[in-house]
Amino acid sequence: MKVVDLFCGAGGFSEGFYRAGFEIVRAYDIWGPAILTHNMNHSNGKPVALRGDIHQIAWADDEEFENAIPDSEIIIGSPPCIAFSNSNKSGKADKEKGVTLIKAFLRIIARKKFKENSKLKYWVMENVGNSEKYVKDYYTMEDLGLEGLTDAVLHVKGDTSKLYNMKYFGVPTNRIRYICGEFPEVKETIKESEVISLGSILSNLGQPSPHNYKKLDEKVTDLVYGIELSRNELSDHHYISEIPEFEWKKAERQKTDKGYMGRMAFPERIEKPARTIMATLSRASRESMIFPLENEVNRYRVPTIREVATLMSFPIDFRFYGDNESVKYRMVGNAVTPKFSYELAKAIRENSKERMLPENIDLTDGFSSLRVFDEKIPFVNLNGNILSIKEEKTKKPDAKYKYHVPYLIEKAFRVELNNFKDNHGAIKWEVSIHRSQGKNAEVFKDVSIPNEIFERNNLNNFSEFIDEIISEIRSSENLQYNFCKTKINRNTDMGPDEMLQKVKDYVGFFNEEPVKIADVNKPVPYKILVAYYILNNITRGLNNAENNTRRKTAN
Repeated sequence: MKVVDLFCGAGGFSEGFYRAGFEIVRAYDIWGPAILTHNMNHSNGKPVALRGDIHQIAWADDEEFENAIPDSEIIIGSPPCIAFSNSNKSGKADKEKGVTLIKAFLRIIARKKFKENSKLKYWVMENVGNSEKYVKDYYTMEDLGLEGLTDAVLHVKGDTSKLYNMKYFGVPTNRIRYICGEFPEVKETIKESEVISLGSILSNLGQPSPHNYKKLDEKVTDLVYGIELSRNELSDHHYISEIPEFEWKKAERQKTDKGYMGRMAFPERIEKPARTIMATLSRASRESMIFPLENEVNRYRVPTIREVATLMSFPIDFRFYGDNESVKYRMVGNAVTPKFSYELAKAIRENSKERMLPENIDLTDGFSSLRVFDEKIPFVNLNGNILSIKEEKTKKPDAKYKYHVPYLIEKAFRVELNNFKDNHGAIKWEVSIHRSQGKNAEVFKDVSIPNEIFERNNLNNFSEFIDEIISEIRSSENLQYNFCKTKINRNTDMGPDEMLQKVKDYVGFFNEEPVKIADVNKPVPYKILVAYYILNNITRGLNNAENNTRRKTAN
C-alpha cells in the first residue's frame, strides 16, 4: 500500500508506516534540512520527499495537482501546530494560519477521496491537543472551496478521532496529540505501570562522552525497537551543551516559582516519562528540559539530540541532517512520534488485509540497523564537541520587566512588579496585586491600605526599610539601568530581582491573618499587603526621584 505524507518534516510519521511495510511514494515539506533527513533515512537518498507548499498544491489546477499528489491508499499529515500550542503566547497566538493549513490539507484529502475511481481508503491528520477545538466535525465542499466537485461531505471527526497520549503506545514521552480522519481503532499497547521512564532511556544511552566515545564499543539495544548498535555509533550523543548560570537560574525560577501555574521539577524527574519535547531548544524557560552535568554541582546541560530523539521514539540509528544543534532539535520536536505512527500503520495494515513490502514489515520487532546512508552527503555529527557556553548580554535600555515577589504566593495572591514608559518616554515602575489565573484572574492597582492595618507592627520599621532601598537605588532610571546590566557587571548593584528578594526576606516574618480591604473583594493575606505596601512606596519614591531629576535638568 502506498502512502503520501504532507508536512512531512524529518519523517516521523513516514517512519512508522515505513517500518510497518508501507511504501512512501511522496512527501512534502518546505524546510530543506527536514526534507534531506526524510530522504536519507527512508529512500537511500532518493527524492521521495520534495520541497512544496501544501497550500499552493491544494489550490493547484487539476493536472498540476495530480502530478503533485500521486494516487495512494493512504494520506497522512501533520500541519504545523505552533498556532495551536498552549506554549505559544500562553495559548493566545493567532490561530488563523493554523486553521488555513488544516483546511489546505483537508482540501487535498477531499480532492483525492471524491474524484472518480479514487484509491484513497484511509487518511490521518495529527496535531497538538488544542487543535481539536478548531477542527469541525465535517466540511462541505463549499467549506473547502470545491463547490464544483460534488455534493459530498468530508467527515473529519470519526469514531476513532480523539486525543491520544503517546506514552501508552511505547513512546517514552508524555505527549498528547489530537488524531483525526478515517482510520481504524488504534489500541494502546502498554498500561500506566509499563510506561517507559526518562531515567531508563538516559541510563540505556549512557552519559555523553565527548572525549573518549570512540573507545566505547559495548552494545546499546534500543529500548523501543530492539535495534543494536555500538555505543560509539550513536550519532549526536557524545557532546556537551552546557547551560550558563544566568539561563539555568532563570529556568529554575520559571519552573519552581511561576506564580499561578504550578511547580515543575528542576532538574527533570527521571522516574516518569519525559515531558513533551518542544520544537525550540530553550535553556531559560519554563519549558526547558534540563539535566544535571555528570559529577558536577550546580552545572546543567540540555539533552543531546540522540536523547530527545529516543524520547520521541526515533530509532537509535536515525540520522538528523542539520548543521547545528538547534536545527536538529527543531526537527525532533516538530515530528510525529514514529512508534505511535507504527501502531497506527499496523492497525491499518490489519484492517486492510493487503500485502505489505516484505523487506520492511514488522521492523519494530528487533533487528540490526538496516539503514544505508549515502556517505557522499555531508552529515554533521555533533559527537566529540563541547559546545561553547553562551555569554550573558546586556539588555536593551527599554527592556520589559514583569515578575512577582519570588516564592510568595498566598491563597492565590501575589504581588507583581513591572516597568512601563510614561508620556515622556521615561521608564517607570509600578506594583499590583494579582489573584488567580485564566478567566478568574484579577488585578488590583492603586490599592488603598489604611495605616491602622499595620498598627500591630511598627510602621517606622517599614519606613526605614523603604528608605534604605530607595537610598541604594536612587531613581527609577537607575533601577532600569541595573536591570539591563549582566550579572557580572551588576555586581552588588540592586536590580529588580534583588529588590524583590529583599522584600521577600523582609515580609517572611509576618504571619497575621488575612485582612479585608475596600479595593479587593476577598480577604488579602497579610504578607501580600505588607509586600504591596512596601513595594508601592519604594516605586513611588524612585519614580518621584526621577521626576525631580528631570525637572532640575529642564530648569
